[in-house]
Amino acid sequence: MFARSVTVRLKPNSVTEFNRTLEKEILPLLQKQKGFRDEISLVATNGSAVLGISLWDQKEDAEAYNRTTYPEVQRLLAKVSEGTPQVQIYDVGTSTIHKVTARAV
Repeated sequence: MFARSVTVRLKPNSVTEFNRTLEKEILPLLQKQKGFRDEISLVATNGSAVLGISLWDQKEDAEAYNRTTYPEVQRLLAKVSEGTPQVQIYDVGTSTIHKVTARAV
């Protein structure tokens, strides 16, 4: 499993709009991507930033998303963010997400 993290500095008082954009516009794009597993968003308690973590089957799936669809996600985030989102990539060492998903099925 592979993970991408995206750190976004939010404009003041934009958490509600960020959550709406994520749920209504970004998640549907992610769910269409080959190898996409899950998205987790962590919002700073003061509302100043968001850390988004997406989980992917393979590094190649996340890289394809980064090339083809992520530019559209950046455009959507521009409404609520300040500056350029920072992206990091990781190999997943340990995760229970596959176990949770298996139980839900």
